[in-house]
Amino acid sequence: MQYVSCFILSLLIAASQPFTAHAQPAPIPVAITVDVAKPQGALPPVWAYFGYDEPNYTYMKDGQKLLTELAALSPVPVYVRAHNLLTTGDGTAALKWGSTNAYTEDKKGRPVYDWRIVDRIFDAYVSRGMKPIAQIGFMPEAFSTHPVPYRHYWKPGDDYNTIYTGWAYPPKDYKKWGELVYQWVRHSVARYGEAEVKTWRWELWNEPNISYWKGTPEEYNQLYDYTEAAVHRALPAAILGGPETTGPGWDKAATYLRGFLTHCVSGKNYVTGHTGTRLDYISYHAKGAPKLVDGHVRMNMGTQFKDIEEGFKIVASFPTLRQLPIIIGENDPEGCAACGVQTSPENAYRNGTLYASYTAAVYARLTELAAQYGVNLEGGVSWSFEFENQPWFAGFRDLATNGVDKPVLNVFRMLGMMRGPRVAVRNPTALTSADIKAQVQSQRPDIGSLATADAHSAAVLVWNYHNDDLPAAPAEIALTLQGLAADKALLQHYRIDEAHSNSYAAWQALGSPQPPTPAQQDQLAQAGQLSLLTSPNWVTTERGQTVLHFTLPRQGVSLLRLSW
Repeated sequence: MQYVSCFILSLLIAASQPFTAHAQPAPIPVAITVDVAKPQGALPPVWAYFGYDEPNYTYMKDGQKLLTELAALSPVPVYVRAHNLLTTGDGTAALKWGSTNAYTEDKKGRPVYDWRIVDRIFDAYVSRGMKPIAQIGFMPEAFSTHPVPYRHYWKPGDDYNTIYTGWAYPPKDYKKWGELVYQWVRHSVARYGEAEVKTWRWELWNEPNISYWKGTPEEYNQLYDYTEAAVHRALPAAILGGPETTGPGWDKAATYLRGFLTHCVSGKNYVTGHTGTRLDYISYHAKGAPKLVDGHVRMNMGTQFKDIEEGFKIVASFPTLRQLPIIIGENDPEGCAACGVQTSPENAYRNGTLYASYTAAVYARLTELAAQYGVNLEGGVSWSFEFENQPWFAGFRDLATNGVDKPVLNVFRMLGMMRGPRVAVRNPTALTSADIKAQVQSQRPDIGSLATADAHSAAVLVWNYHNDDLPAAPAEIALTLQGLAADKALLQHYRIDEAHSNSYAAWQALGSPQPPTPAQQDQLAQAGQLSLLTSPNWVTTERGQTVLHFTLPRQGVSLLRLSW
């Protein structure tokens, strides 16, 4: 009995310890205040832009399904950009490859135009209310100054430079090139109508500052002048942009972009001989740089922000161009969508919630960042689509796998549900763009917010992002909403985390089947949809204010919608 009494006494003493000297303080909530009565300006749908290398996936089974979903998630037309729209070939889809056979020549060297595959691609867009960013490229085999070899057979793990074959070279005849462009635009007007084609965006080439263009910068400027003359001869109201250079954060890339803009403003036009060339919008690319550190993925949003901001600075330095629309033609965590996890383990971020939280943290900041530099940002293209007939969750940078949506797609669904102008957000712990470039996201979590409101609703996007893909305690959020014009409001709380809107976690829970059974595919399809954290409920307000408390896991994203 004495032993038992001592044992019980020791348990009582041990049990008392957490409440005395070793007590752990409760985590301090992240305090975010949203004033729905203080608009901060328009929130352009800069997120409603997507793109991919392989245009022939457009009209395949899973490609068509994904296009339908992208069109449905947006209240405005979605713009779609694809490579290889003039590349010679039989239309067979492959990684980093596509073709339309739009231009060939007969035995006498006379042009043969065949728009059937191009039409099939654009029909898929237009029938869904989507808009092409019609990329004028790449060089047809009959035009190329170095046509052999032409078709490449690249696969992940191969030398990436092997993709740059005969399609990347300048034309033998710039006038013939101009006629091809003229015929394409004129055909588009005849097929879809002038009113429709006037809403499209046309662009010349892709990343001419690297090996996608084997000519010189001046040869690109020459190609642009012939392209511009042809596009606007066919349709004076057409919207044409360029140069789609990549990496303005690099010195050489910045020089290339600046040189092209200088040519458009004050250079000698290769077609007219006059000064300058018409430019309707400006495009360049911005990429991050993930890497593997001690066995885990570490993202690098800082390099992407450097590209974005350096591009803004360059555009702002041209007084006659600074108000032109800017489209960030590829706006991504890194540079190779078709490089999977097996050959590039740093790309393991793509299947789960890390890609989702990263995307939320980037897109939510774009409009405010553009305002800081006084430039006109129209869109940021997420270079992500789908890869037909590939293994499930193969680690490509895509929005869906085998017809099942991945977590990142649900971020765009959230953004598509935000209505009205931006409204004021106060968050004392929020990171700045300078913090992001300084890699502070590797030192502490980036817990931020974007909010909008209209007459009868408000939406608040909140993310808990960190560069390092490591387990961590969730964040406690205290979200105060002010300026609400109702005594009560209906709250819908949507969530992306390990247990919600996450087909990848559901696939892992099934044992990562390759392939899943039909019943499992149905389960995964359901898991891939945007889901509510809890059932909708009514919240009351006092003097137009309410406070919402919730927990947000690391790499999680919430959208809270209130309607009244």
